[in-house]
Amino acid sequence: MSSVRLSVATADYDHVRDLVSGAVPVDGADPVWMVLPVEEIFHRFFVHGEFDVAEVSMARYAQYRADGGDAFVALPVFTSRVFRHRAFVVRDDSPLTALEDLAGKRVGVPEWVQTAGVYARAVLEHHGVGLDEIAWTQAGLRQPGRREHVPPRLPSGVAITSVTDRSLTGMLAAGELDALITAREPGGPFRPLLADARDRERAYYDATGIYPIMHTVAVRRRLLEEHSWLATALFKAFCRARDASLERLTDTAVSRIPVPWLPQTAGDPSLPGFGWPYGVAANHTTLDAFLRHCHDQGVCAARLTPEDAFLTAVEDVYRV
Repeated sequence: MSSVRLSVATADYDHVRDLVSGAVPVDGADPVWMVLPVEEIFHRFFVHGEFDVAEVSMARYAQYRADGGDAFVALPVFTSRVFRHRAFVVRDDSPLTALEDLAGKRVGVPEWVQTAGVYARAVLEHHGVGLDEIAWTQAGLRQPGRREHVPPRLPSGVAITSVTDRSLTGMLAAGELDALITAREPGGPFRPLLADARDRERAYYDATGIYPIMHTVAVRRRLLEEHSWLATALFKAFCRARDASLERLTDTAVSRIPVPWLPQTAGDPSLPGFGWPYGVAANHTTLDAFLRHCHDQGVCAARLTPEDAFLTAVEDVYRV
């Protein structure tokens, strides 16, 4: 029997590396793997319909599903997870030093429907800053002309101004904005708002149980209808590649990554997301909170549950 040919696109991750190289096979499939920047993957997958399997933004995927989209569906595989307390950026000379300082200020975002922004705005609300207390501006981070792909349904009292002829970094440097929320380092005469972001991230996790999930992996529905076994085969392969990565990172015999004490850190069970779990059940707290934030912030038209959004059948494994 011939294997199913698949086009797959993800960014460059150690926990996906063995899938890219073929060291970990996908049962019954012959993937053609492309390693690309995530922004390029998102654009080509959502806008142009490219790739059979692709890494996707959690916010854009949730918005698509809440709007009734069904041409693709996500596996509960989570390629990227990042706390976003350090996503708040101000000028080097800014007097602002706390999240509470942003009340009444002008804050820029590359897109409202951006996963990092959803989590960052939830952090603001966690600290008592209402979204309606901020004057929001949307524009490209470094380049003018970026627009929302699908306009959000903003909650009552919240307004956002779209600017197409200037960049967020340019407006921040010129004093037209007080702060930015950005997943990427902006460069330039800027600094993180929070000097103690890591300590705050740990405290946030301890208080909420949320370890932010940025990206998931989506599969074209028509392929799953043609090959009912494919979802489970992909899920198992992603799990095996992750396990191989963790085995490398906790190897004390050699330096797999040029960072001291990494094996001890990677093997610390007190870390958020220890073992980098996949599946809805193991990540239900984070997924449910994220989907609630998406609905509350106007990213999603409907309040999804994790079970609405992800293929949970792949977690139903046999026992011997």
